[in-house]
Amino acid sequence: MKHLLQINIIPLIFFMLCTSNIIMIIRAQQGYAGSGVNCSIKGDTTPPSPSYLYTCNGYHLSCNTFLVFNSQPNFTSVSSISNLMSIQPSELAKINSVTKSHKFTQGKEVIIPVNCSCSGQYYQANTYYVIGDSDTYYSLATYVYQGLSSCSSLANQNPYDHNDLYAGLKLLVPLRCACPTKYQTNNGIHYLLTYPIFENDSISDLRERFKVSEQSIVSANGFSEEDPVIFPFTTVLIPLPTPPSSNQTIIHHPVQYPPPGATPGPVLAPPVMTQGSKGRRPLWFGIGAAFIFIISATIALYFLRKIVAEAAAKKKMMKRKRCVLPKEILEYQVGAGHALKVFGMEELEAATDDFSSERRLGGSVYKGVLRGALMAIKETCREASKEVNILHKLNHFNLISLAGVSLGMDNCYLVYEYMENGSLKDWLYNNRHWCLKQRIQIAVDVAEGLDYLHNFAEPPYVHNDIKSSNILLNGNLRAKISNFSQARASEWKKGGCEITENVKGTIGYIAPEYLESGMVTPKLDVFAFGVVLLELITGKDPVFEQDGKERLLSAVIIMSLNEEAKLITEFIGPAMRDDSQLDLVMAMVKLSVACLNHDPESRPSMKEVVSILSIIQSELMSREIV
Repeated sequence: MKHLLQINIIPLIFFMLCTSNIIMIIRAQQGYAGSGVNCSIKGDTTPPSPSYLYTCNGYHLSCNTFLVFNSQPNFTSVSSISNLMSIQPSELAKINSVTKSHKFTQGKEVIIPVNCSCSGQYYQANTYYVIGDSDTYYSLATYVYQGLSSCSSLANQNPYDHNDLYAGLKLLVPLRCACPTKYQTNNGIHYLLTYPIFENDSISDLRERFKVSEQSIVSANGFSEEDPVIFPFTTVLIPLPTPPSSNQTIIHHPVQYPPPGATPGPVLAPPVMTQGSKGRRPLWFGIGAAFIFIISATIALYFLRKIVAEAAAKKKMMKRKRCVLPKEILEYQVGAGHALKVFGMEELEAATDDFSSERRLGGSVYKGVLRGALMAIKETCREASKEVNILHKLNHFNLISLAGVSLGMDNCYLVYEYMENGSLKDWLYNNRHWCLKQRIQIAVDVAEGLDYLHNFAEPPYVHNDIKSSNILLNGNLRAKISNFSQARASEWKKGGCEITENVKGTIGYIAPEYLESGMVTPKLDVFAFGVVLLELITGKDPVFEQDGKERLLSAVIIMSLNEEAKLITEFIGPAMRDDSQLDLVMAMVKLSVACLNHDPESRPSMKEVVSILSIIQSELMSREIV
């Protein structure tokens, strides 16, 4: 019996050890990346990948969180750090308890507030950086952003090879961030601070400074032991119950950053003189001369490399294709007096105050006065001829109008009509008390724009990215569809359809058949329109929190409608609960549910949607007259 007990207890112990490791992994965000820097990963996004970004295993798909950045040469002021991180200077100043004109001491930790969102399989907060001479993915991730980005994620999310970078190129920089897991949320953790490790940092010091338990840090980062070895230019997550404060930040000994593009190497220490070394001047003289020679040769080599790199960059810029208008558009412009204008980069820079953060409308869109008119200027790092080609062929009041382009190098700039009231998403958030009449008009505008795309454009198009942030409102609250970067011409009128493996979209708006098989038809836009219609009716986001969990708005509405129609009134915005108009609101709800049918063939066409909305709009107007 004793022998049997000894045999059976071994698997039991093994099971307990494995179970404890599994629990640790479940509670952790992602394994610590360690000291290795892998810059060769491109396209490998199989989670978990410590050398990439933090995986999307949090309780929420997006969250407001914080990073820590150590001020360094060229990035010591509130404005310069805000531009580096693509955030508002006022937000940076507020969280750090300083003024907008403040300049930080070099090496001072600065708290960076960011919006962290799940993009595919990883969390990230995006910013942009214009690289200089000899900059590389490695130097950008390691020295400029101090490990807050990774070399592999930069290589993966930018369409340029390591050897294809040149000065003036604008790169997308995905910053490391994460949202708390359900386990952490249940234990009172509301923020995960991304902290870049510097020399002499330790887990025990961080625990003491941020007043959190060492075990919570160990668990959040998947460490297998307390006070583990951590390395500079890597990051750890600090679980916090409340936002970090400026009194938790310190000043690090200033780091001597290498020249751009340089690879770190060993630092030569000067020889130490001892009493026994007297009388050996010839030897020390020789060593000193050799040392001076090595330093001089190193400096000369650095400047030689810089000259060669500058020459190569200029050569590469001369060879690179310019962002030009398609030939047929230029011919059309000359032959028919088309209103499409060509702007110089100097004009755009002057209009946007050199693309300052104060002029940013959101993302990479800026506002500025060009030739006497207020315009919206969209910057894109990819070839823009596709979008220009599409918009030049379209002419409808409910589609955004392209006013002109810039013939810049590589980065293209598209100039659109300016929409005074911004996006529908922002307007809904800030104006909860819209009346039904305004909401129906916006729905009609969007539906008519899509109907034109599907049935009257030549060739017909699928927009493929309909969402409230891509619907813009002018001064009269009339809606126009924008952002045609994902639009596709299709052959569905000839009985065919397009299949894509590169499925892109925003959670909450993606049609099931697109997600499952990549099928592209107009019914993708119909589904997304159904979600926008629900946003107009309820005032809620397509992904919202209910009973402590994130839920899809479309799924909740469909379930409520199936169970009991009365439940729908709980989700209707306060301005829509007028008993005399409730039947019209319910008609809109049923229309949206029809658009959200799982079977694309059972969804109405946009022509049918326009017809139904027009009837609802006419009925409302007749009641107002009476």
